[in-house]
Amino acid sequence: MKLDAALPPVQLKDVPAIAKAAEEIGFDALWTQETQHDPFLPCALIAEHSAQMKFGTAIAVSFARSPANLAYTAWDLAAQSGGRFILGLGTQVKAHIERRFGMQWPESVTGKLREQIQAMRALWDCWQNGTKLNFRGEYYKLTLMSPFFNPGKIENPNIPIFIAGVNTGLAKLAGELCEGFHVHPFNSPRYLKKIMLPAIDEGAKKANRRKQEVTVSVTAFVATSSEEENFARAQLSFYASTPSYRSVMDFHGWGEVAEKLSAHAAKGEWAEMPMLITDEMLNEFCLVTSPEKLASDLRTRYDGIADRLTLYTPFIPGEKDEFWKGLASSINS
Repeated sequence: MKLDAALPPVQLKDVPAIAKAAEEIGFDALWTQETQHDPFLPCALIAEHSAQMKFGTAIAVSFARSPANLAYTAWDLAAQSGGRFILGLGTQVKAHIERRFGMQWPESVTGKLREQIQAMRALWDCWQNGTKLNFRGEYYKLTLMSPFFNPGKIENPNIPIFIAGVNTGLAKLAGELCEGFHVHPFNSPRYLKKIMLPAIDEGAKKANRRKQEVTVSVTAFVATSSEEENFARAQLSFYASTPSYRSVMDFHGWGEVAEKLSAHAAKGEWAEMPMLITDEMLNEFCLVTSPEKLASDLRTRYDGIADRLTLYTPFIPGEKDEFWKGLASSINS
């Protein structure tokens, strides 16, 4: 198990210092997100201001971009970093794709994401090996690549692709087609063991692969204080209100609570929502422990589940540096 860090939502000018500090702390990778900022721009700075640490997107919204956009960007970052870049993709949900990005939501989520991945690899194969570009699918047709637009070979062309998901369809696709799977922060060890890992295994078997070929990257809620517990309740209530994440609540028998949370969210009643997250729910979705026991409890909770582990709490240099150093040393040893 490797301990990674999450880049906080900062301006680009702050990224170099964070990247240097994260590598010094001992994190194995640093992940960017697509929330308030573009997820790829910080990656170029992380590559420039680190030497060994891996980095990548967790996640970039795939349906907001074309396969060619993604392929060019990933190619350049892989070349710049000597192969340390990991391309992490997520589909987002229909409302955001249509109303925040102004793009069309596909009839088949897994079908379109599958084609995006296959199309990117067709482009990479063309650039690296000179293979004629001839990708034809339901969503994309890519047949033109003249020398003027071909970036050419790079030293590390095998760019890992991780995809993210909450439900089994994307977990199966990861098992079949990808190098890794980003587990959504709204998870529980029981849900991962009973639902998601078997789905990854099913997808892997379909492609004559082993489940172990797919790196499972888990983002975990932890709380070592009452303030962190309150924060976790608020975030969990937000995630649990999302209809497309309902399967997690249903698995635990809390579907009615999820419906109430959705109703509150529709009315903008955000303050009422955390109160619906009981202590039982909190402990299912969040590791509540002491700072001293955190490392050992994380290992116990995610042993056999996670290959890479990121705390939901972003890494901010100068805040809890000794805590992060100790945790990284314990987990990555």
